[in-house]
Amino acid sequence: MRSLSNMAMVLLLATGACRSEKPAPQSSAAKELPAFEDPEKPAYVPVRRELSAKQQALIFESPLQTLQGEATSLGAFRGKTLMVVNVASQCGLTPQYQQLQELQAKFETQGFSVIAFPCNQFGGQEPGTDSEILAFGKDNYQVTFPLMEKIETNGANQHPIYQALTSIDDETGKSGDVAWNFEKFLISADGAFVTRIRPQIAPDDPAVLELLSAELARNP
Repeated sequence: MRSLSNMAMVLLLATGACRSEKPAPQSSAAKELPAFEDPEKPAYVPVRRELSAKQQALIFESPLQTLQGEATSLGAFRGKTLMVVNVASQCGLTPQYQQLQELQAKFETQGFSVIAFPCNQFGGQEPGTDSEILAFGKDNYQVTFPLMEKIETNGANQHPIYQALTSIDDETGKSGDVAWNFEKFLISADGAFVTRIRPQIAPDDPAVLELLSAELARNP
């Protein structure tokens, strides 16, 4: 009987029936991926969308005020390629301010401008007054691009500009509410086309820079 028992054990070991089923330990690199990073996600490919006449009217004719209290509209910037972005001073994405300012400094003379809209709808991360927001941008990032009054990008009090912009599909075909702080919309100089760029895509992403260069090449 003992020889049969030993033979059975040998067969079990040979077939692997007794091997450990514990999973291999996860590497530290896999545990420490940045929040927005997905190693299997394809590279960002922007998609340019055409704006209707109604959308263009909402975007360019809706009245605005700057943080300094001056009346204006995006119509004052027509003829330039615009990057419209909702900003916040206490967000994990706030360092995008620096990348936005770098784009402004590099491409302003080619007919480009960032237009920033402070918004406190996402985690209450832009609680400051107009003067505090203005000082934050200038003191921390030497911002020279226009900062507009604080608005709401989503919901019942959504600004008319964002009524038009949020109806635009992103590269996946999804439209609807702004997802978070620093969602960007690149609008062509003729005002007829826009590309929606989600918050996690950096302003200096290679695909964004390529898109911006193509838009600037179309400027009149």
